[in-house]
Amino acid sequence: MTETRRAQLVDAFTREPMSGNPAGVVPDATDLTDDQMASVAAELGASETAFVLASEEADRRLRYFTPEHEVDLCGHATIAAFRSLYDRAVVTADTYTVETAAGVFDIDVDADGTVWLTQSPPEISPVDVDLSRVADALGLDEAALSEVAEDLPVARASTGLPFLVVPVGYFEQLSAVDPDHDAIERLCTETDTQGLYAFTFDALESDATLHGRAFAPLLGIAEDPVTGTAGGAVAAYLRHHGALDQPDPLVFEQGHFLDRPGRVLVRTGHGADEADDAEAGGPGASDATPPQVGGHATVVLDGDLTIPVAESDDIIQA
Repeated sequence: MTETRRAQLVDAFTREPMSGNPAGVVPDATDLTDDQMASVAAELGASETAFVLASEEADRRLRYFTPEHEVDLCGHATIAAFRSLYDRAVVTADTYTVETAAGVFDIDVDADGTVWLTQSPPEISPVDVDLSRVADALGLDEAALSEVAEDLPVARASTGLPFLVVPVGYFEQLSAVDPDHDAIERLCTETDTQGLYAFTFDALESDATLHGRAFAPLLGIAEDPVTGTAGGAVAAYLRHHGALDQPDPLVFEQGHFLDRPGRVLVRTGHGADEADDAEAGGPGASDATPPQVGGHATVVLDGDLTIPVAESDDIIQA
């Protein structure tokens, strides 16, 4: 008997369809095998597909598959999955927990459908790589990085998934990036990171904190449209280095170079009073405060997908 499951494509970190970062969502993945989930993810073709399951440890469990393999955590697919559940009134504006292979995380859903993922406590550490190598990997002159490197060094930052954070001087320089994916892959391997996130404070929108670009060849992603997992890591890196004096939420714009613009919202625990303290040299929120990344999402495709028959575990005798 043919089995079907509801499957969706949801654009995360945007209010507009055909923008932001698309994720597949299977709202009920009960009893699907690993092979079936992998096949569904390959068929949907999004960078990640989130499969919603019951959990004994949390309110929901999410598993994430790329078209090639399973990954531990995906920010934009988490936002997409909970927005899908919210739109169908499976969840309401409230706080939830979600079990993932990377751990159990808190999810907050606002009344307007904004979904917030609380990430892991930040881990910021220096890296021993030549700035010239990083510049070459991005196809830039070293001056594009060295102008800001004295105050904001290239570093490893993680709030669940580690990224190599690379500050760039100006938007024009960020727009000129011509990535050498093999070189970026080597840098990420050497620094134990999953991707490289380059950014500039020279943003397009007046309310945006920065403009970013993310490259993750180790995950099979040449360039990611909008990267939720990097949002908290980069925000924590900036707070750690005292580079921000504005209150939450921060706004990270991304995706414009792929014609999929989106906005990641980030809360780091810094309100207006704490931002004033930081600007005056006083205390702010702790570096150990887990950040929240959030955003809107919109369903662009909703239908039933035929599920392939589960493969038998029986050994075929020759």
